[in-house]
Amino acid sequence: MPITESAKKALRQNITRRKRNLKKKEVYKKDIKEFKKALTEKDAAKTKAALSKAYKSLDKAAKAGVIKKNKASRLKSRLSKLIAKK
Repeated sequence: MPITESAKKALRQNITRRKRNLKKKEVYKKDIKEFKKALTEKDAAKTKAALSKAYKSLDKAAKAGVIKKNKASRLKSRLSKLIAKK
């Protein structure tokens, strides 16, 4: 356990940031799952909207530092390849 005041504050900040980061991570994972589900339903409009939403959440996660920029790019590339495959 932290002893100094600065260490206590750092712990509070760490807990807050962890919650925020986990929330952003859950959001982009949920959006990717929704996109894959829309892809299996073969509804073009729904798939396009889901892809846009997934791109947005991946970009936000990368901007916040939850994931790295290249990981976001890699995931977006893989999602677009899934569309090309269908």
